[in-house]
Amino acid sequence: MFNIVKKEIDWAGKKLSIETGKIARQADGAVILRWGDTVIISTAVASKKANPDTDFFPLTVNYQEKFYAAGKIPGGYFKREARPTESETLISRLIDRPIRPLFPDQFRNETQVLTTVISYDKECDPDVLAVIASSAALSISGLPFQGPVAASKVGLIEDQFVLNPSKENVKNSKLELVVAGTKEAVLMVESEASGLTEAQMLDAVKFGHENFLPVIKLIEDLANEASKPKWEVEEKDYSELKSKISAEVKDLLVKAFSEKEKKQRSSMIGEASEKVEKLFEGDETYTKVEIKDQLKSLEKDIVRTKILKEKSRIDGRKLDQVRAILCEVGIIPRAHGSSLFTRGETQAIVATTLGTSDDEQRFESLDGMQKSRFMLHYNFPPFSVGEVGRVGGTGRREIGHGKLAWRAINAALPKHEDFPYTIRIVSDITESNGSSSMATVCGSSMALMHAGVPIAKPIAGIAMGLIKEGKEFSVLSDILGDEDHLGDMDFKVAGSADGITSLQMDIKINGITFEIMEKALEQAKKGRLDILKEMAKAIKESNKELSQYTPRMEKIQVDKKDIATVIGKGGANIREIVEVSGAKVDINDNGEVTVSAADQETRDKAIQMINSLIEKPEVGKIYSGKVVKIMDFGAFVNFLGKQDGLVHISQLAAKRVEKVSDVVKEGDEVNVKVIGFDRGKVKLSIKEALNS
Repeated sequence: MFNIVKKEIDWAGKKLSIETGKIARQADGAVILRWGDTVIISTAVASKKANPDTDFFPLTVNYQEKFYAAGKIPGGYFKREARPTESETLISRLIDRPIRPLFPDQFRNETQVLTTVISYDKECDPDVLAVIASSAALSISGLPFQGPVAASKVGLIEDQFVLNPSKENVKNSKLELVVAGTKEAVLMVESEASGLTEAQMLDAVKFGHENFLPVIKLIEDLANEASKPKWEVEEKDYSELKSKISAEVKDLLVKAFSEKEKKQRSSMIGEASEKVEKLFEGDETYTKVEIKDQLKSLEKDIVRTKILKEKSRIDGRKLDQVRAILCEVGIIPRAHGSSLFTRGETQAIVATTLGTSDDEQRFESLDGMQKSRFMLHYNFPPFSVGEVGRVGGTGRREIGHGKLAWRAINAALPKHEDFPYTIRIVSDITESNGSSSMATVCGSSMALMHAGVPIAKPIAGIAMGLIKEGKEFSVLSDILGDEDHLGDMDFKVAGSADGITSLQMDIKINGITFEIMEKALEQAKKGRLDILKEMAKAIKESNKELSQYTPRMEKIQVDKKDIATVIGKGGANIREIVEVSGAKVDINDNGEVTVSAADQETRDKAIQMINSLIEKPEVGKIYSGKVVKIMDFGAFVNFLGKQDGLVHISQLAAKRVEKVSDVVKEGDEVNVKVIGFDRGKVKLSIKEALNS
């Protein structure tokens, strides 16, 4: 019934197997990958016909983690996997980025890659495995995929590179780097580092590439036995069409791509587009998509030739020159920290907010419920590029750019024990013409310093580009949007003056050499140092004082036996403290209580209420209390917030009392003195308190 083909190798100390022919046989390509007890299913399916009106490659990649993979039921009211989590979205992007460039430009069929984790052993991280499984599914599908690709994760522990470190080992690593590519070249890099040098980062990429080559061989062996017939992709000759377009608008486009101002340049390109549209009005020889493609090809030729031959860029800069930068801090009066970072026509307003552990991000994954004390949220409204667009949920691009900036900044943050605040950064992009994610990194660093967060060193980021034709290439610093769209590489590097904290690389061609990567890293360092100098004009180091609007924290220690008392039944006591005092109160399992409030008076009130709950009554000491119950033989008084004591009828007043209710009533506020204990019960006296 099944025609099963299975291949396996030993990889990083465990058996890696890829199998096809048993599951999801109606997909164009389907595999089951297993490494340890982590198992992934990946499928690839493409529409049999292309949409003639599609002017891009409609590839969709969806990665999903099934909770049953870890023997869990999803939390919350809705007990099934719902919309993708941030982690699932990021891994979907991780898969997409190395496989997308390996489809021919002429292929416009709708294509979908679905990759699902069905077993997770908490040791073998599924992110890299998802890339491998997706590549294998495409490689046997018959689709015109010019792979295979593979991926690996690299750690740096005790100055030694480690292949595919476990999540536990990554905590002790100075580096977490994912690299993907083909046999010949690297296509994608994603990393977070603790200030490593350019040489170390390059060596890490080389290490990762060398160690995934056996996996590529494994996929090739599988494809040799199980691959379906290759799809034919028609290649048309558009030289005549392109020549006709060139004769009509080349001069206008050359002039447009010499215009430094983006809006004016866009207007001139739009004028050229209208001219071409009129030129072919009524001509049915070519479709609108074909005409548009060749116009874009002409634009690409003009920009790339000018850069390669004349070493001249669209805005007149040198290849390694960064645009003009203006930095400001403190632009939002009530924010705990804020900045405005403007680089050319890219601009970000960035705000830092400091909170307590109550504000930590809580999220559920296959590893269980987790918390994060640092959040970075990136927003890209349509007005930032002068467009009208839908404003709704957070898109994949916004999540990806936010995570890239998060990785760049995270390594510079102080440890929780040194700075116990929860930190949230929001970057709102107000203008964009190239690398708003790196503007976010720079703005975030300044906003943190303005907020008084003691970061290790200022962090800056820069986006590098590449124009490559044959063996000839030019690396561009601080790329414009047009240089990104018409170029071959998006290479983002962030770090301090001393080292790299994050590196991300995406390639639009079939990979780049390590020579190009080394050149890009060297040039990026120069640009990063230039940007840091401009940032220092606005703020050089973290402010010594927090904003007056930042909640201050005070810590007190209570006995572990008193934790339940402070919390109260169902959290009643701690809720009352928060409501009455206005402070935020957190208590951990060790009895450490953190009280947060913007002013000292509020914090003092909360601390007083906590102390009254845990304070032990002392003989001879006078306390304020409330009469809570009247009996024939005396009155019970509540004091210290939780403690009841008995005032015997003989201790109510200096004179003889016939009836308790003649002296006190329930609800009366009274001063009482502790006069002793009787089998653990507290004996109180109003009479003694009056005489003291």
